Amino acid sequence: MYLPLESHDCYHYQFDDILHLLPDDIALVLNNTKVLPTKLLGKRENGAVFEALLTRELENGKWEALVKKAKKIKSGETLFFGKTLKAQAIERHEDGSWILSFEEPTQLRATLKKEGHAPLPPYISRKASDEFTRLLDKERYQTVYAKKEGAIAAPTAGLHFTINILAKLANREIPIEEVTLHVGRGTFETVKVDDPRQHRMHREHYEIDADVWSRLKRYQKEGRRIIAVGTTVVRVLETLARQDEPKLTGATQIFIYPPFQFKMIQGLVTNFHLPKSTLLMLVASLCGRQRLLSCYQEAVGGKYRFFSYGDCMLLI
Repeated sequence: MYLPLESHDCYHYQFDDILHLLPDDIALVLNNTKVLPTKLLGKRENGAVFEALLTRELENGKWEALVKKAKKIKSGETLFFGKTLKAQAIERHEDGSWILSFEEPTQLRATLKKEGHAPLPPYISRKASDEFTRLLDKERYQTVYAKKEGAIAAPTAGLHFTINILAKLANREIPIEEVTLHVGRGTFETVKVDDPRQHRMHREHYEIDADVWSRLKRYQKEGRRIIAVGTTVVRVLETLARQDEPKLTGATQIFIYPPFQFKMIQGLVTNFHLPKSTLLMLVASLCGRQRLLSCYQEAVGGKYRFFSYGDCMLLI
């Protein structure tokens, strides 16, 4: 779905039509984070099974985790994952998450790559998946430009881009830049309060190369429009734009909701998002709430696919 920001129209295309929908006077910015297979099947000492999603590394070997069927787990208990992983349940937080401390933390990431599952969203069922499906999920739940490991979810707007599409955009001499935001819980936590100002985002780590930031500022001066591929890119750039001395490596908790004055981006490629999500509010900040809801209604009528492996929209 194509939404020109200067009008109230919307149009329907196949994704590769983006090659002619994107004008020459833009710079495209991608999020090159790479998803770690942080979903683990676990077993307690009494044989009871559970599922854990590692969401954030607090320090070497110590992770925050969302644990299903965890009500009877006790602090200090040893938990077993796969063939070799062991962790101690340290502490349960009020939101239900646990702090897990893994043995042999230096080997943890290598073990995750071998034994972990792709952290697919819960609405994608994999209850009876075989080894081939598990490996395929690990491959498919990544963008073609993923480089820096650390995300617990893919920046899904980027899943639409192929090597061929990126090469054709480069042949048009459209600058393509990369930033990193390791997608965490904060991106997907629903807003559960009536007043959005009371919602608190989780911290998510970002990085941007100094040369990339310098070029983006130059593109702005040249009159190029900055087009973000995904809401995660928006959050990095708008975080930096609000710092007196931009921190090129850090953590962001920025929550973008209407009304919001964008200082860096003038366009966005994004998927269709869940109700009550911070992502939906971010997109509404760019095109307006009523227009967005109208377009979503048209997308439902047109049988668009929503969410992580769904269709997308271009706002420019």
